[in-house]
Amino acid sequence: MIIPKGRLIAIGGSEDKGTEPEPNHIQKNNLNFFEMQILSRIVMEAGGHDSKIEVITSASSIPEEVGQNYIDAFGKLGCSNIHLLDIRNRDQAQQPEMIERIRNCDGVMFTGGNQLRLSSIFGGTDFLELLTERYIQEDKFVIAGTSAGAMAMSNTMIYQGSSTESLLKGEVKITTGLAFMKDVIIDSHFVTRGRFGRLAQSVAANPSCMGIGLGEDTGVLISEGRYMEAIGSGLVIIIDGHNIRHSNIADLREGSPISIENLVVHVMAKGNHFDLKSRRFFAEAVEKQ
Repeated sequence: MIIPKGRLIAIGGSEDKGTEPEPNHIQKNNLNFFEMQILSRIVMEAGGHDSKIEVITSASSIPEEVGQNYIDAFGKLGCSNIHLLDIRNRDQAQQPEMIERIRNCDGVMFTGGNQLRLSSIFGGTDFLELLTERYIQEDKFVIAGTSAGAMAMSNTMIYQGSSTESLLKGEVKITTGLAFMKDVIIDSHFVTRGRFGRLAQSVAANPSCMGIGLGEDTGVLISEGRYMEAIGSGLVIIIDGHNIRHSNIADLREGSPISIENLVVHVMAKGNHFDLKSRRFFAEAVEKQ
């Protein structure tokens, strides 16, 4: 089994204007979707204030506004080597210039927006292959993402699903993400938008996967592909379906209520840790094996 040397930082996001609104959800039109502590952690893990970070705005419908917001936010932390990569299609993703920029940076940051844009633009490209290669092979390389950028990190990705109808079969849609991680499903805006039901359905349909629900202004730092630390101001909800004894999801018709027995839930706050391989919660840092 290959153990990645790099770091993943998945963040729950907030109400940024580049994200398509969810039905029945009020959009707040606010681009300030981090607390600075999370951004500081990204800078530190990438090598410090002189690190070169490429902000990939492909998921957003307003890339210039979102990109400038990142430049300003990182600038407040004394990190000015920030560059914007607004790739809009697969042809652009395959351009040698774009791939060379990934080869020469210390980390990347995927913004919020629509995660299906990320998987459809980058899936199967040399751009994604190089990102994955650097993440696996290089100690200081960081891949961060917020909202859609976080949800796209796993190989199993939610791309659609109403929070209010999420425990009815068929209301949650899943596809293949960017696959920096396997056997996890990441959801964002988790507490504010009441997304427990849709992550529970996703895990019930894919019980080999660990569900990671990220609150806003909250994230997880994942090292060695398994050790997860909660960062930021809110909550991280872990949904473990490994020991499910009963689920009726396979036999239901579309639109019927789902029942699940023995779904295990953990709630993490800043400083708590979780080992995705052993499926164990730790209140404090765990000694890595």
